[in-house]
Amino acid sequence: MSKHGKILVAMSGGIDSTVAAAMLHEQGYQVVGITMKTWDYASSGASTKETGCCSLDSLQDARRVAVDMGFHHFILDIRDEFGDAVIENFVEEYIAGRTPNPCVLCNTHIKWNALLKRADGLDCEFIATGHYARVHQLDDRYYISKAKDLHKDQSYVLWGLSQEAMCRSRFPLSELLKSEVRKMASDMGYDNLAKKAESYEICFVPDNDYRAFLKRRVDGLEDKVEGGYFINARGELLGRHHGYPFYTIGQRKGLGVAFGKPMFVTDIYPETNTVVLGDEEDLSRQGMTVGKLNWHKYDHIPEEIELITKIRYKDAGHLSAVQHINGQLNVQFSSRVKGIAPGQSAVVYDGEDLVCGGIIASSLQNIPLA
Repeated sequence: MSKHGKILVAMSGGIDSTVAAAMLHEQGYQVVGITMKTWDYASSGASTKETGCCSLDSLQDARRVAVDMGFHHFILDIRDEFGDAVIENFVEEYIAGRTPNPCVLCNTHIKWNALLKRADGLDCEFIATGHYARVHQLDDRYYISKAKDLHKDQSYVLWGLSQEAMCRSRFPLSELLKSEVRKMASDMGYDNLAKKAESYEICFVPDNDYRAFLKRRVDGLEDKVEGGYFINARGELLGRHHGYPFYTIGQRKGLGVAFGKPMFVTDIYPETNTVVLGDEEDLSRQGMTVGKLNWHKYDHIPEEIELITKIRYKDAGHLSAVQHINGQLNVQFSSRVKGIAPGQSAVVYDGEDLVCGGIIASSLQNIPLA
């Protein structure tokens, strides 16, 4: 009988999940390791070497750690669920002129659901991952807050977790610095993992060429969207482009047209196959609307409240006046914010605690709060 109960640990084969599993094992949990196969690399059509969490080497690394430590390990094939939800959403968002965040969708709707289902089947009370984040309880609500290591904090990508998922989740690395985790891995004899480079690529776009992926995924896409125009904010024609799905908000390089000065994508209009270009300062907006909300620390907010809002993973956050109206957040920043991209995640914080998160619906020059 284990000291703390039975826990299912998601193991990617990397340093963080390995150290998380080892810590729980040493603490007296009955650890069961599981590695999820989300994507068949060979089907991506990419030419680069196989890397990332779904590679054969990563699967073997995870299994090797489990054997070394003496606990069971399983490989769970969730490629069908992953493809149906994550990849279809990825394609649909670009076709709609938005910029998706597939890793957030995968984490919170695919991997955690698969973990909870498998945990129930294996009689595991808890699940654990190597994420850098904390989970807390306030009355009857669970919520995510930032980890000790703010440079590695991953609370932003966990905004979609349900109350059930947070209730049963454990994050062993929440109070550790990345440097401490690397030393622990080295001390355990896993120097190969301690020196292993971290991958920030989308697993099904391992060469980072999402445009080529879209072309392979959608038959005849180039023919359907060719012939669009670049325009400026005044509606003046600047040139022709290769199709609106192949551009993202904030993009400067790869426009295919020389303008004599740096130009940036500021807006995308799929209904007219139009891409708006402007100067870097034109990327700055005063506000935005956010939908598809998931609440954490509170189940609602006052009529208007001042909070910190992040619009991307590495964003430091921005002071903002936030209002919840008709299922959406109206967010007005205290100063203009650059590069707000519809389709990306927006996460709202009260200090270090996550209040809620959602998907950016639109960026606006000014949003008057009621």
